[in-house]
Amino acid sequence: MIKIKTSREIDLMRRAGKIAAAARHYAGKLVMAGATTQGINQKVHDFIISHGAVPSFLGYNDYPASICISVNEEIIHGIPSLRTLVRGDLVSIDIGATKDGYIGDCAATFIVDEGDFDSERLVEVTKKCFYEGFKFAKVGNRVSDISRAIQRCAEENGFSVIREYVGHGVGAALHEPPEVPNFIEKPRKKADPRLMPGMTLAIEPMVNAGSAEIKVLDDGWTVVTADGKNSAHYENTILITRGEPEILTFEGEIL
Repeated sequence: MIKIKTSREIDLMRRAGKIAAAARHYAGKLVMAGATTQGINQKVHDFIISHGAVPSFLGYNDYPASICISVNEEIIHGIPSLRTLVRGDLVSIDIGATKDGYIGDCAATFIVDEGDFDSERLVEVTKKCFYEGFKFAKVGNRVSDISRAIQRCAEENGFSVIREYVGHGVGAALHEPPEVPNFIEKPRKKADPRLMPGMTLAIEPMVNAGSAEIKVLDDGWTVVTADGKNSAHYENTILITRGEPEILTFEGEIL
């Protein structure tokens, strides 16, 4: 069942979202040549804790780290390690922060120092896909209106979106109904609910430079592109209102 948030719950989600967004901003500053993904993980963990929240991902289904860090061909769920970042790496960082029982969930892809034209364009288009979908996050529209806009943006720019992982509702739980795909399912097999005030969604385009095909590594978590080409990820937690939608993990939010 889709959970419609009360005004109190929405206020709590704004607080959690502000911490998650600030942690994402901080993580982006840590992405540099010579940094290890485990080092970034530890610093972001400490940042979230210092602001009175806890990392939502740590221990979730036994996930072993506080944030997900996926590099280059890794799409999502990369586990931080002693891997050292080098110039030109694409680094996707997915962050959840839980504050007073509610969650802010967001992600972005950063480039170490400076990327080539293709990498810069992939990151830019992935972010644009989010905002194209966000335009349709309004009362009376359906989830599929968001999905269609994301898919169109990615494919018109020569990229692909994966099918196996999707956006989702978020609130007191990290994953709530409804699913928010980044593509239109043909034929449709799942519900396509109308958007209502008080719904909170994590919209998260995952865009591949090559094909949409994926595989999961032996660690059971890390999802990579099957063709070895780069991928990018961009996500915000949003609120459906009676007017324009609101981003609860506002980009660049500083506490």
